[in-house]
Amino acid sequence: MLVIGIAGGSGSGKTTVVNKIISGLPPSSVSIIFQDAYYWDNGNLPAEAKKQINFDHPDSIEWDLLIKDLDKLIGGQAIQMPTYSYVDCARTLETRQVEPRRVIIVEGILILTQPELRNRFNVKVFVDADADDRLMRIIQRDIIERGRSVSTVLTHYENFVKPMHLQFIEPSKRYADLIIPQGGENEVAIELLTSRINWKLDREK
Repeated sequence: MLVIGIAGGSGSGKTTVVNKIISGLPPSSVSIIFQDAYYWDNGNLPAEAKKQINFDHPDSIEWDLLIKDLDKLIGGQAIQMPTYSYVDCARTLETRQVEPRRVIIVEGILILTQPELRNRFNVKVFVDADADDRLMRIIQRDIIERGRSVSTVLTHYENFVKPMHLQFIEPSKRYADLIIPQGGENEVAIELLTSRINWKLDREK
C-alpha cells in the first residue's frame, strides 16, 4: 500500500491534481480521504458565530479521528468517512464508505502541518500556486458552492485564509518530497508523479 499526502493552499488546484493522478492509475486502485470531511461539528453554533469559524487553522480539524481512520485503511479495514456541510458548518448524518486500496491519498490544506500524519505518508506532495490565482479560484468556489457574496469571500480571505496560509500552510511546504508549481496545469510534474506511483505498484505485484 502506498499512502500519499497532497497538501497546498486553498484554491491551489489540489483537487485537479488528485483527479489527474487517479485518471492515470489502474481502475479501482485508489481511495481518498479528504481533510475537509473532518472539520469539527459546529452545527449547534448561532449564525453569527459560524461566520467567525477559522477553517484554515489546524485546530479546526479533528485530527485524531482522521489519523484513526487512515490507520484502519492501512490495516485493511473500510471506514465511514464523515460528510461536512460548509453551509451549515456541521457534519451531516450521511457518511461515505472508503475501502482500503493499493493507493491511499489524503488531501487537504493542513495535512503537512501534523507530524503524526506526515509520518504515515510514503510520499508528501505540496501543490503550489500564485496567491492571485488561488484567490480567483476561492471566489468562484465560495460563490457557487457555499453561497457567499464576493464581499464576504474577500473579507474571509483577508481575515482568515491569507494569514493562516502564511502562518501554517506555506511553511509546511518544507516537508514535501515534491512541490508542484502551477497546480493542476503542471502536466509534466503530475505525469512524473503518476509514473512513479505506477512503477511502485508494478513492483508490488
